[in-house]
Amino acid sequence: MAESNRRGDEDATEHVDDVFDDAVDDDATADDDSKTSRRGGTAVRERAKSEPTEKKVGIFGRIGRFFREVIGELRKVIWPTRNELLTYTAVVVVFVAIMLTIVSGLDYLYARGVLFVFGNPK
Repeated sequence: MAESNRRGDEDATEHVDDVFDDAVDDDATADDDSKTSRRGGTAVRERAKSEPTEKKVGIFGRIGRFFREVIGELRKVIWPTRNELLTYTAVVVVFVAIMLTIVSGLDYLYARGVLFVFGNPK
């Protein structure tokens, strides 16, 4: 909001005033409503029984919608090129090899230390 005022955009100030007025109006009506939350925080009205609910969808409809959404999300994915994939794979393999070497070395040193402290120093 501060940046928009520096640019000379006066609409942002009017929008904030409208939002504030709406919030004040909502608070005034929320005080009159007995079905609001009184636990502190934001008051939330309970859903009225007369509001229309979604039409029930069967199990096959839900499964179909799931697969349509999965396909839609997979279309948004930016897939790596073959060169990028080979580079990423090499980086991961090298990193795992380095970590394996570090963990194996520490394991060997700790095992030798425990044997030295508690018994067989060979």
